Amino acid sequence: MPAHSALITVMERAARKAGARLRRDFGEVEHLQVSKKGPADFVFKADMRSERILYDELLKVRPGWGFVLEEGGMIEGEEGKPRWIVDPLDGTTNFLHGMPHFAISIAVQERALDGIGWGKITSGLIYEPVSDQTWWAEMDKGAWLGEKRLRVSARRDLSEAIIATGIPFHGHGDLAEWSRIFGALAPKVAGVRRFGAASLDLAWLAAGRYDGFFEADLQVWDVAAGILMVREAGGFVTDYTGGNEPIGQREILASNDALHSKLHKILAKSLL
Repeated sequence: MPAHSALITVMERAARKAGARLRRDFGEVEHLQVSKKGPADFVFKADMRSERILYDELLKVRPGWGFVLEEGGMIEGEEGKPRWIVDPLDGTTNFLHGMPHFAISIAVQERALDGIGWGKITSGLIYEPVSDQTWWAEMDKGAWLGEKRLRVSARRDLSEAIIATGIPFHGHGDLAEWSRIFGALAPKVAGVRRFGAASLDLAWLAAGRYDGFFEADLQVWDVAAGILMVREAGGFVTDYTGGNEPIGQREILASNDALHSKLHKILAKSLL
């Protein structure tokens, strides 16, 4: 295992500090289920507390860097400096319902080489507070779960593949589009799963637990770390049209090399 950089250490330290608070808050959720308003308001505050801890910790060690925050929006850094992309609580609905499948996601994005706009994601970390697991990746250093190297699955047949997705819900996504894709895909695969946290879907894909993933209406903080993780584990990530920069398109299709083209054909045909 290569030693990860000091940057990953910084990210993990911040995530663990915020995660410790999220674990305490998660323990309180069950007691709030009797109130209709209480749980949602409590979870929003937990989300905000986590983001504040992450912001303070990351700002302290890299004071000139910018931020893209789920709740706090975009904060410009110094000219030429990278920026943090932070999701303080991915899987909010799971958290709200007492389901222990949620994570903190942190990524580093460099400036574009021409100095205009933003370029590659070079570091990513996904931390699961309940299980205390750290997924991380760095460009050209691979993807890892702790000290275990990750590789995407080697399955080549759709009939053996488990595909993860996100299902549109109230006020989010295009249910008709998703239904067309699902109708074309489901009969051809071994199963479709929806676990409710895109960052972890991508981490699990990098680990070979899933064989493919598709979802639309995603934000950059949902997927920045996970995209790097899949690519560093040997996988392919595009948008639905096959474009190489899915972050800007807010839609993702990810898989191994053998299955990606097959999944892309199904999606493309479904969207005609």
